[in-house]
Amino acid sequence: MMSRSRRHSQRHRTVLTSTIQTIGIANGGGDCPGLNAVIRGAVHAAILEHGWRVIGITNGYDGLIWPERTVPLTMDAVADILSRGGTILGTTNRGNPFHYEVEEDGKTVTRDYSLTCCDNMRKLGLDALVVIGGDGTLAIARDLGRLCLPIVGVPKTIDNDISATEVTFGFDSALHVATDAIDRLHTTAESHGRVMVIEVMGRDAGWIALHSGIAGGVDVILIPEIPFTIETVCKKIREQELEGKKFFLVVVAEGVKLPALDPAGKPFPAPRPGQVGILIGDAIHALLKKDVRVTVLGHIQRGGSPSPFDRILATRFGVKAVELIARGNFGHMVCLRAGEIESVPLDGVVGKTRLVDPMGGIVRTARAVGITFGDQA
Repeated sequence: MMSRSRRHSQRHRTVLTSTIQTIGIANGGGDCPGLNAVIRGAVHAAILEHGWRVIGITNGYDGLIWPERTVPLTMDAVADILSRGGTILGTTNRGNPFHYEVEEDGKTVTRDYSLTCCDNMRKLGLDALVVIGGDGTLAIARDLGRLCLPIVGVPKTIDNDISATEVTFGFDSALHVATDAIDRLHTTAESHGRVMVIEVMGRDAGWIALHSGIAGGVDVILIPEIPFTIETVCKKIREQELEGKKFFLVVVAEGVKLPALDPAGKPFPAPRPGQVGILIGDAIHALLKKDVRVTVLGHIQRGGSPSPFDRILATRFGVKAVELIARGNFGHMVCLRAGEIESVPLDGVVGKTRLVDPMGGIVRTARAVGITFGDQA
């Protein structure tokens, strides 16, 4: 005989999910270790807990503009994807349906396909949509949610710079890659007595550079949040050289703000992606006349299998997103706070970047162990 508590639980679930039959899952922006784990977690929870049908929206929001590209997400479809990097749905960092670029008569024009997306979501029978992405993708999700369909967001970025969540999945995996690279460069730098410059990702925030720099025992960390000068960096290297050190490691976030002038007094050129480390390496060489080598990790940080931490966090996010749909908490994003998975309104998240606090505890820790940020502090 079914217990009273179990009857109550099933009756409660029926009330919550009675209007939901089919949900969609979409991801947008750059790929990220753990995306497949979110998809798997959401699919498992939707099917096993609620008996819903799940549809995968391919290549960002393109799958809503061209719904024939959608795919069913069954238990078999998500089998064995927990450890896979990338995303089985494909992704793109272009394709805003509110401002979609198309070629017409040999010219690029912008069209608004947002209502097309709404119509196609209805044709697909979607009752709600889970959107996994960074700030730009979630901003589009919020606007589509206001326009036509209940939406729940899941934060995704290796940069760890989405506000309202303590950690985003993908960050830990990228951190492992960056730290492993620093460890490997440490030995070759020591062997040759070189200055090694390692450029890591971090367009607006320096979390990867900061954490990997501390974990890798580097000498200099350069991040977007703390202005620096080449002269101060070189002063640190000279001081350590006088103390007997013969090799040096400098970690650079790709989004650092270059000084106005290089050591020759000329303006720094505007760097293209992957070039800021080279410019800084050349500037260090110009001042110190030392052997400098530059390594740009780039998309290596995005690829490969997610770490165990990211697999667990991503799974928890996917399950929580389904729970929010079941409870009717639309227009919210799942987040991690004090070890628990909670949710916050998308309105309070979009457009707010989680930056490194230059006076925060982890920066103070780095300074305490002798790391410089290229400033005067």
